Amino acid sequence: MRSEFGYIDDNLKRIRDNFSGALSRSGRSPESVRLMAVTKTVAPEAVNHAIELGVGLLGENRVQEYLSKEEAYDKSAEVHIIGHLQTNKVKYIIDKVSMIQSVDSFKLAREIDRLAKTHGRVMDILCEVNIGGEESKSGVAPEGLDALLDEVSQLENVRIRGLMTIPPPSESDVFLGRMEELFDRIKSENREGVSMDTLSMGMTGDYVQAIEHGATIVRIGTGLFGARDYSKK
Repeated sequence: MRSEFGYIDDNLKRIRDNFSGALSRSGRSPESVRLMAVTKTVAPEAVNHAIELGVGLLGENRVQEYLSKEEAYDKSAEVHIIGHLQTNKVKYIIDKVSMIQSVDSFKLAREIDRLAKTHGRVMDILCEVNIGGEESKSGVAPEGLDALLDEVSQLENVRIRGLMTIPPPSESDVFLGRMEELFDRIKSENREGVSMDTLSMGMTGDYVQAIEHGATIVRIGTGLFGARDYSKK
């Protein structure tokens, strides 16, 4: 008998088929890209069904929402924070997630470093880049990224693993290409304290192109769980 979450099975099959095509066209291995399930407004039962199907990485946008659902989640999945993170909220998630993808200021990185130290851990982070220069989005400007990397790389309890971005949807392919160039340039410089092994970009509307432009994590919500109700808090 088909479960109530059978639509997730169908969506995941479609996503995996699209993954295979994009990886084949770009000559990449299946292990080179991870699918992240973006869980904003999604019921824990639906999230757990996706985990049962082999989706082992979750992306959380809102600290408060995540804390309300954390106990109900299958603990086998890895969790990253992908939404804008205020410094006063870091303390709530510092011991609960394995990566913070949305670091866009030294102030935030310094608070993560301070709290990670008190918990005896090193927090993996990505620096978020506002590749399209959009006022409505967070992220460091591309021209400010080098300075941010230089500052953050000096901190002892954070580890820079790479970059994250949300490109303008109207010209996604252009900006995905620019992000790939930026990532490759920094990676080639072999900076001390900076490990460029993760490029998080691509969502439901552009994840295929993101894979073709070198993404190592693509973040899919609607494409996996269906249209979301943004009125929910």
